[in-house]
Amino acid sequence: MTLPLWIFGLLLIGPTGAHRLNHFPENFVVAKRGEENTVTLTCSTKINQTVTWIFEHFTTEHLGDRAQQDGQNLKLSDVDTPMLGEYSCWRGEEMLSSTHLLLEALEEDELDSLINCSANSYDCKFSCNWTNPRYTVVRLGLGHDCSEGVKSCHWVNSSNQTQDGGFQFQLSHSLSPYAEESTKLELTAEAIINDSFLRRTKRFYLRDIIKPEIPQVVTCQEVDQDLNVTIYPPPSWSTPHSFFSLEHQIEYRLQDDGKFVFLLCDLSDFRLDTLHLL
Repeated sequence: MTLPLWIFGLLLIGPTGAHRLNHFPENFVVAKRGEENTVTLTCSTKINQTVTWIFEHFTTEHLGDRAQQDGQNLKLSDVDTPMLGEYSCWRGEEMLSSTHLLLEALEEDELDSLINCSANSYDCKFSCNWTNPRYTVVRLGLGHDCSEGVKSCHWVNSSNQTQDGGFQFQLSHSLSPYAEESTKLELTAEAIINDSFLRRTKRFYLRDIIKPEIPQVVTCQEVDQDLNVTIYPPPSWSTPHSFFSLEHQIEYRLQDDGKFVFLLCDLSDFRLDTLHLL
């Protein structure tokens, strides 16, 4: 049996059609999975003339009944993997605009399993690590606009890629460190693997991701049979220290029997036998 030309063309470009995007397209539309996965692509132009739609160097006529042009727009139905990629509208030899068609990812994982965040103080910045190396491009955004995919969202791209293929991010928030924290941060991640698109949102309090750095041992002085130790918060810790108090965890070993003892204390001056900071 002879396959229709448009099916043959799609099968032929299938292996190279698995686009490995390394950036977010300026314009993209995400088709949902399911029976009614119909999307409309808009030709961004103010010129009221007939346009032609091109899909990956082919006219959309090769998509058969799945592609229906409505004025200057293109309606696509029953979206599946062979239909994913870049669509562009043309007037003659002039490209007016382009839109990348993506498909909703099959991933069911929650964002907690894909990303972890931490802050070393209550200041306005924190960092996040994306741990799934399968995705080639990831971006993060804070706030309701990002969780809803609104254009006004300020997206943050990865500041560094880890050795295992993940991504590192530095984000800024507008919470006051001196006010009682009553509002959760709303973090949204968008990620692309080939032509599949993933969006997940998580909400958390800043206080739940605080991980102070190692404190400073300022002085360590023997006094008779004791050891006088002065400890200050790490340089990155929020100030004033009287407001942002820290509880230090200290482990020391008794000299007579070698046993280890743990202390939890928020004072800066200790008198111990032998000291080992955690």
